Amino acid sequence: MKKLLVAFVILFSVVACNETKKEEVKKEAEKENLAVVYKSIEVDIEGMTCEIGCARSIESKLSKMEGVTFSKVSFEDKKGQFTYNSNVVSKEDIKHKIDGIAGGDLYKATAIKELQEVLEITK
Repeated sequence: MKKLLVAFVILFSVVACNETKKEEVKKEAEKENLAVVYKSIEVDIEGMTCEIGCARSIESKLSKMEGVTFSKVSFEDKKGQFTYNSNVVSKEDIKHKIDGIAGGDLYKATAIKELQEVLEITK
């Protein structure tokens, strides 16, 4: 009886793990079939004091953010332009990323203006 119970528990565990893996594969397949919507925004950024240390730092950190495909920060204009995949990241995520750089004490993303949206169908 004990062996039967152990065998049942093992069988149940294997079946449960396979179902979980199937669900994960299905979710990944659904993500791949989504139309990619690229959006561009312009963000006013307060707190920058120099071209190299501030503007380039923000630009670099945002360009490494998952879903962000373009990042350009202008120290003179106190603005940043970003293009991102809206299926992966949102403009609020970008704002929070800017606000959180250097512990959140230096930079503040204020006004966000949407520039354009490009739809790309993938299969």
